[in-house]
Amino acid sequence: MEWSDLSDEMWSERVDVLGGLCDALGVSWLTIRAYEPGPGEAVLAGWRRSVSGCEVIVDPAGDGRRRFAEAMRRIDPDEEINEASVAAVLYEPADSEPDLVVVLGPPTQLPPSLVWELAYAELVFVDVEWSELCADHVSAAIADFSCRRRRFGGLDDGDG
Repeated sequence: MEWSDLSDEMWSERVDVLGGLCDALGVSWLTIRAYEPGPGEAVLAGWRRSVSGCEVIVDPAGDGRRRFAEAMRRIDPDEEINEASVAAVLYEPADSEPDLVVVLGPPTQLPPSLVWELAYAELVFVDVEWSELCADHVSAAIADFSCRRRRFGGLDDGDG
């Protein structure tokens, strides 16, 4: 089942469960983004909801190039275009890059919707379809992430 096929009630329930789990685990932002454009993408609008202490952002734009172009249009024409100004519009309403990206699907493909965010984020691959994603999957991804040693693009000593 494509994520665009979920009813409003199913979406609301899923966001409440995942947002509540993330809040309980101390996660302040959760962005749910399509892996790739689906047939109903054109009619889906992104939205944001607070679930306890977690802000949940639902972004159906699966095409990272389109998201990037739309973000560039939101930069004030009087503002200097630099890494900080580009990052600010790409991450909004969050104020920083993601620490963790949960990728639904096999670890052999990176989603085109995450062009910018992949630079320093940790990736956890969960080989399930969107319609099967549940709190246990997200909880396991966060547990995996919490065991990692973050290098932010750097190499371990002796790597090279």
